[in-house]
Amino acid sequence: MNKVFTTTLSALALAASAGFAGATTLKLNHNNPPDHPVHISMQIMADRVAELTNDEIKIQIFPNAQLGTQRESMELVQNCALEMARSNASELEAFEESYSALNLPYIFASEEHFNNVITGDIGQDILNASVDQGFRGVAFYTEGARSFYAQKPIMSPEDLKGVKVRVQPSPSAIRMVELLGGNPTPISWGELYSALQQGVVDAAENNPTALTTARHGEVVSDFSLDEHTMIPSVVVISNCAWDAMTAEQQEAMRTAALDSMAAHREAWNAASDAAIDEAKATLNVNIHTVDKAPFAEAVLPMHEEVAAKSEHLADLIDRIKATQ
Repeated sequence: MNKVFTTTLSALALAASAGFAGATTLKLNHNNPPDHPVHISMQIMADRVAELTNDEIKIQIFPNAQLGTQRESMELVQNCALEMARSNASELEAFEESYSALNLPYIFASEEHFNNVITGDIGQDILNASVDQGFRGVAFYTEGARSFYAQKPIMSPEDLKGVKVRVQPSPSAIRMVELLGGNPTPISWGELYSALQQGVVDAAENNPTALTTARHGEVVSDFSLDEHTMIPSVVVISNCAWDAMTAEQQEAMRTAALDSMAAHREAWNAASDAAIDEAKATLNVNIHTVDKAPFAEAVLPMHEEVAAKSEHLADLIDRIKATQ
């Protein structure tokens, strides 16, 4: 743990211990800009929980990783030095294995299938699974399907042979790119624009809004809609913050989260479509429709590999597939 991060941890811990007994403001850190759909949806959750609790519980949102990187903010939450954070299922699998099931490529047959999973009993079980790790999830936010983008079309796994692909620091993401023939290269989100610009990596994978809100469409020419994964954002809360709330306040948080998730689904689809239109019209990005079958076949071994890790994961994967 570096000196700057240690100092940040200590400062936030002091703030939390000094104020939480009487304060009702929960700090929520994330690495997207304020105009990102996920930030807007988290603000809807914040407004709703304040309304439902008569301002007893407020959420103060810090965009652009103001309180640390995604990984650092998760560690702060685990240590009760930060109340809330937004991460995603890809990075969270390093903290709780249940999220590995959501990260499997092509495990979701459709957007409807994905939504049924994250809003139902399976989704709630996954959100609750990390309590022993110091936190629990409160909300899933769809970020659509993730696809590859580069300075060339990625129309088949052959086009990834030897290509340096930026991935999140996630075993699932690394393994997926390996099976597709690429060279997975973990790089933080904040460094990705310059990494693409300077040729540190040749390609990346994300949803269409990465082209516009992060301006990656300025440094790549082609976005190929292979739609390999649907990895949701996840808002988490520390056990300390959760346990300090009354049962009524906890229920208000759950209600606010579900309300914001419903609003987010509609807003996300509109934002994703608009991002594709903007990327084509103003950034001159070429959008390609892709035959997904060769990609799905190449990564199918991942399903068996992840299921073999534990009976819990095997059961979770079976449950997800059975909801199609």
